[in-house]
Amino acid sequence: MPNKNIDGINIEYEIIGQGEPILALMPGARRGYLEMMGLAEKIAKNNIRVLLHDRRNTGKSDLLIDDSETEEITWARELNNLFKSLDEKNIFISGSSSGARTALMYALEFPNDLIGMIIMRVTGGEFAARRLPINYYEVFIETAKKGGMEAVCKTNRFIEYIKTNPAVKQKLLEMDAEEFINIQTNLLSKFLEGANLPVMGITKKELDSIKMPSLVIPGNDNTHNSKSGINAYNMLGNSMLHQLPIEDVDVDLISWEDWSAYEDEIAEVMSEFINKNMK
Repeated sequence: MPNKNIDGINIEYEIIGQGEPILALMPGARRGYLEMMGLAEKIAKNNIRVLLHDRRNTGKSDLLIDDSETEEITWARELNNLFKSLDEKNIFISGSSSGARTALMYALEFPNDLIGMIIMRVTGGEFAARRLPINYYEVFIETAKKGGMEAVCKTNRFIEYIKTNPAVKQKLLEMDAEEFINIQTNLLSKFLEGANLPVMGITKKELDSIKMPSLVIPGNDNTHNSKSGINAYNMLGNSMLHQLPIEDVDVDLISWEDWSAYEDEIAEVMSEFINKNMK
């Protein structure tokens, strides 16, 4: 697959399909873009190109752990520079969970570069604020304290990343454990600053300021409950809501794989939204 050096980071990407509009489609958490391939192929049948890319520190893209901004802001800026390097104009942006947060940050920072935005499985609420740091930053901090960087390489998150990109292991082992702990502590602090907002990481005022056409598809687990998606829909300045035939379930997290039965419907409503707003 092709890659581009963006801000000193090699970013792996792929463009699926033909057509004038292009849609950036991002998965949740720190997973690689292949998770979204099935949905991308369905959307691409509707005369829409889909940009899939591995964000920094995911998939086959480079590792560079940085705490200058939240991960979502960093990802949004790198994606904007990727689009510029590809000379793309008719841009839509979308994502699930952390991908949705990245899309929101992109819309805030680069509103004039977008035609529209689609966010799925919006994160928000006290449950997510309580659970997500345990699953990410706090695990990394405690692991590094107890076992150093060798132990960090053996966490589930980095086992998956190293399997996709073996060079990551050596880069991690070369990092100073104290520096890694400090970076993760700072990222945790930034994360928690925005964790108790109705939509994680973004204020009501910021949501109100996003005036481009938006489509919201709520999730249905405790981390991405339907209320968070509906809150986003109500606060965005120019939005549509599409609710799948699902009900909230009292579990921490439902995987994207478990949403596979709804991919046809998601692809249809996303494609309709994009083609409508391209006219």
